[in-house]
Amino acid sequence: MVKVFFLYDVLRLDEKMLLDRLRARAQVEPLHVSSSILEIGGYAEADVALQRSISFYRAMSSTVAVESWGIRVINNSLALAMAEDKAWSLSVLYQHKIPVPRTLLAYSIDSAVEAARKLGFPVVMKPLMGSWGRLAALASDEEAARAIAEHREMLGSMYKVHYVQEYIDKPGRDIRAMCIGDGVPAAIYRVSNHWITNTARGGRAEPAKVDPILEDLVIRSCKALKVEVGGVDVVEDPERGYVVLEVNAVPEYKNIARVTGVDIADEIARYVVEQAKR
Repeated sequence: MVKVFFLYDVLRLDEKMLLDRLRARAQVEPLHVSSSILEIGGYAEADVALQRSISFYRAMSSTVAVESWGIRVINNSLALAMAEDKAWSLSVLYQHKIPVPRTLLAYSIDSAVEAARKLGFPVVMKPLMGSWGRLAALASDEEAARAIAEHREMLGSMYKVHYVQEYIDKPGRDIRAMCIGDGVPAAIYRVSNHWITNTARGGRAEPAKVDPILEDLVIRSCKALKVEVGGVDVVEDPERGYVVLEVNAVPEYKNIARVTGVDIADEIARYVVEQAKR
């Protein structure tokens, strides 16, 4: 039986389901990152590790530590880093000819306002890093864009890179699709009257059909970013069709499992164990 390190910091329902499914297939050693001491260049025996830490910095640092032990981590450190940085990930996706929103980077308050003006209002202004739509703001005019940029600059150096993105008039929903290896086992619509449709922010989950175009786009997005297990956020543009917003390298999936009936935890566990046997 293969041995799997399970790296986590908070034991949510997603992690509990994964632990349950993994234990049915493998010897599992949970590693609570928040209370651990990890030596770079240390030693431990495992066939593979699964990263499920919510905190990016805990996930990243614990992944590079475990990688230094010669153990493969799903997802690996490069995938985590690229997926977390919105500018980096969008750049890689664009280079792989994956449709993404037009996005401008600006480095001062005035240039952020100018970037918004170039894109045309409204625009979406986001921090470079973050999830669940936190600190994402919709600027309807120059006054709002300036206020958002000024506020961001007060938050520290990381927020002084302004990520200004075109607003896509989506049909009251977006799509979260899971990628696991070479497959897309399920997807959901996240429906909301608010422009932020994340289920963590009140969006309603409904099953979504995975057509061949969506499947291809999701798989290519994950492969471009070296993500083996991920959640891909997609919007439907009235003219361009599917447009990829971002890829999450430690994705929540409980709502996908709940409304589609697909046992995502078991799909992930099966993939992880298959990789461990290689």
